[in-house]
Amino acid sequence: MVGFPPPLNPKILNMSKEGSIDAPIRHPINFEHPDFLDPKKLDDEMRRAFDICHGCRRCFNLCDSFPKLFDMIDESENEDVESLKSEQFEPVVDACTLCDMCFMTKCPYVPPHDFDLDFPHLMLRYRTAQKKLNKLPAVPAQLARIDRNAKIGVMLSSLINWASNIKNTFFRKILELVAGIDMRVKLPTYNSETFTKYFKKNNIPVNSEAPSKDRKVVIYSTCFVNFNKKDTGVAALKVLKKNGVEVQEAYPGCCGMPYLEQADLPKVVEQAKKVSKDLLEWVDKGYQIITLTASCGLMLKFEWPLLLPNDENIKRLSKSVSDIDEYIVDIAQNEGLAEGLQEIDGGVTVHNACHARAQNMGIKSRDMLKFIPNIKMDVVERCAGHGGTFGVMKETHDLAVKVGTPTARQIKNKNNKYMASDCPLAGKHLKQLETDTNIANDEALHPIELMAKSYRL
Repeated sequence: MVGFPPPLNPKILNMSKEGSIDAPIRHPINFEHPDFLDPKKLDDEMRRAFDICHGCRRCFNLCDSFPKLFDMIDESENEDVESLKSEQFEPVVDACTLCDMCFMTKCPYVPPHDFDLDFPHLMLRYRTAQKKLNKLPAVPAQLARIDRNAKIGVMLSSLINWASNIKNTFFRKILELVAGIDMRVKLPTYNSETFTKYFKKNNIPVNSEAPSKDRKVVIYSTCFVNFNKKDTGVAALKVLKKNGVEVQEAYPGCCGMPYLEQADLPKVVEQAKKVSKDLLEWVDKGYQIITLTASCGLMLKFEWPLLLPNDENIKRLSKSVSDIDEYIVDIAQNEGLAEGLQEIDGGVTVHNACHARAQNMGIKSRDMLKFIPNIKMDVVERCAGHGGTFGVMKETHDLAVKVGTPTARQIKNKNNKYMASDCPLAGKHLKQLETDTNIANDEALHPIELMAKSYRL
């Protein structure tokens, strides 16, 4: 009937209730099981999920996966999923950035509902099958090798930052032609030294008068902070020590999120085992692990345990991990923050990044910044559209812009002086999309940098 979605396939109508108000749960990602990549079983599951999505359509405005799917169904011979050819699934999968927002915020049929729908992890499963068939592009897979690439980047930071600058149109055009990296994108710059090196060189004193002086943490500096945005690590270090916290630093390697985006699940597991082994040594000494970027926190807390559900070490580590915003709020709520926070003029717009939202911990960036006296603050909760290499590659950049533009427009309309995001790539992308703003910083700050600013550190 015109104006109404067609009824759900009778095959999926066996349910106990319409929708769910239960907290979403996720099943382990059993990627080594033969059924995981079985072509027939995967195709059947894709059709089952698409049929459910087709009958609901609540998620139409989240990303481009769903409009692509719905348009495809509406234009099919019988206007149903059964009319689709299996090869038509790929554009839907390719448009998914694994932001998790459909699962976390929109879908009424996620487990424990009988429909048992986890769209992002199904897209990951399909992408894993594509990888097995060598159907994924080669360049993003190479970009995912963060530790190798970034060590070279830091070593040759002056040269690489000059060559990759958006104003260097000659080299950027060559990079676009050779590697498919869109020349319109502002790429992250490399630190001249790693945060690890900075930490070893700078012995910042601990405030022994602070209420939380008995706490101790290890900053897992994450690849982006360690190699690309040292300032976030410096701010976190200073704020923690201002609050009397004993701080150590560790970077045994990347958390594996870039490998997850490229569906290289064995490599994610390899990184999880490597990094957790090092971090657990600190946990065993009574230290809490602090992450500085949203995606890395998501990996350590949630994705690693789903990929290694029987690994007791991974489970133990996940319970000892806190996002930096989350940790500062915990200090404030239990011992109280150290004195000295001062006003910040001009207001701040906080972008609540998707992978911060997916951690299901509330808007901790907002909660933390509320402790700044008389702060004017607005929160924008919408996907930036960047999605790792998704926003960088020429093939998908325009789509990343399409998804991110409404978010950037909301940020611009808040008319604040500062913009903050727990995801550095999302923040960079959003700032580039709206240049005519009152935002003073060239790219989004991490919320902890505003706390350091308020403390005048």
